[in-house]
Amino acid sequence: MSPRLPAAVLWDMDGTLVDTEPYWMAAETPLVESFGGTWSHEQALAVVGLGLDDAARILQEAGVRMPVREIVDHLTGCVLSALREGGVPFRPGARELLADLKAAGVPTALVTMSMRRMAETVTDLIDFPAFDLVVAGDDVTRPKPYPDPYLQACAALGVDPADTVAIEDSPNGIRAAVAAGSVTLGVPLMVSLTGTGAHALWPTLEGRTATDLAALSAAHRPQETTR
Repeated sequence: MSPRLPAAVLWDMDGTLVDTEPYWMAAETPLVESFGGTWSHEQALAVVGLGLDDAARILQEAGVRMPVREIVDHLTGCVLSALREGGVPFRPGARELLADLKAAGVPTALVTMSMRRMAETVTDLIDFPAFDLVVAGDDVTRPKPYPDPYLQACAALGVDPADTVAIEDSPNGIRAAVAAGSVTLGVPLMVSLTGTGAHALWPTLEGRTATDLAALSAAHRPQETTR
């Protein structure tokens, strides 16, 4: 008998669904340099997966003399412009897996720390209704690595977190999803995910289907008891 499909699949966006991390880095570096500071590749990697307000505070520490909200709006605007010019840079296999989940009737949520206007730009550029729900950075009080964004998505979908699969590319995102109780799949991009607590690490989503996620979920969800 085939394993039961997850009750929902929860997707991170930047670096997981779409390869936008280079866009963020390309926006951060000139901003820091415009205030006379320097921004290394290692510093850029350190903010991958953080809430944008937290990332903005780190940029302030690097010398950016702007309020947090202005930093977030500036970076978001830069990345939105890049998306509109270049289209959605899907990670390998991500669009195909989303389409397969949709065909299988599995609910999906986008759980991102990017602003809602950014998330909706990405979802609007997908050529089919890929997501049932979007939880964005400006929708939550505590961002990743807190579990709140994933718990909020599960509550809105009416599903038990233990019956969901979350897909992430960053240590902070994995910590959030694991703490929420989701079966957590890491698909690394910019940083290593070894030792982050993910239930599984796949090098790519290419060739993966809803059936693969069902098997992953079945292998790691809490055992059901019968009487």
